[in-house]
Amino acid sequence: MLECIWASLQQGGKLLLCGNGGSAAEAQHLAAECVVRLHAWRRPLPAIALTTDTSILTAASNDWGFDTVFARQVAALGRRGDVLLVLSTSGRSRNVVRAVEEARRGGLHTLALLGHDGGDVRPLVDLALVVPSTNPQRIQEVHLTLGHLLCEALEQRVQAAPWGEKP
Repeated sequence: MLECIWASLQQGGKLLLCGNGGSAAEAQHLAAECVVRLHAWRRPLPAIALTTDTSILTAASNDWGFDTVFARQVAALGRRGDVLLVLSTSGRSRNVVRAVEEARRGGLHTLALLGHDGGDVRPLVDLALVVPSTNPQRIQEVHLTLGHLLCEALEQRVQAAPWGEKP
């Protein structure tokens, strides 16, 4: 995951994240860690949580159905070479599946943090890390830990890069 995201960022790409419920909160949390910082003062990394714009979420749900809320944003914001990271404790949420399908159509790299057996999302993504548990709390705790480790590794690479100095 780290190599995929890092390669995209070096080419001017961005990280899109999505999930539902607690996974939506984690997507927002990880996007904030990228844009603001985890530990170090450094340049911001381009990351967008697709879970935060209530106007888009409600309009897409109303006009196109809840299954489309993330896919519409991926189509609008994603560009070839960007990365979509989805978080799902079940891997079965239709709106997450559709986001991955749209990302693949658009040439985005697709990554997933999943639970249970990975569900419908697992075979659709380029890389999935699956927490083999049926307990949503344990799955989300592991996802957040993995997300923090990923952000920390990205931050270390940014600091070592020529464009990584303090803004």
